[in-house]
Amino acid sequence: MSTNPTPEVTVQHQPAASRFEAVVDGHTAVAEYVIYGGRVVFNHTFVPNELRGRGLAEKLVRAGLAWARAEGMKVVPQCSYVAAFIERHAEFKDLL
Repeated sequence: MSTNPTPEVTVQHQPAASRFEAVVDGHTAVAEYVIYGGRVVFNHTFVPNELRGRGLAEKLVRAGLAWARAEGMKVVPQCSYVAAFIERHAEFKDLL
């Protein structure tokens, strides 16, 4: 398992699937959400074992939060990773 950062990773928003995804080496990492009551509920973040340690979860969550901000939506961090991320990064707390 590599622990090297992967700066060239592109996060894609897949609105039809309600998720942000990054495909690396044939594996897909995702941050999934639902829109409920005018809020974005981030309910699941998953990075396959083969891709862990590369900062992909952070890239996915940052993309998702940036999208929510651009859309003027508040965020419900149901996923524990998203909740911990927002707790560690004060610049996103206004989205709560």
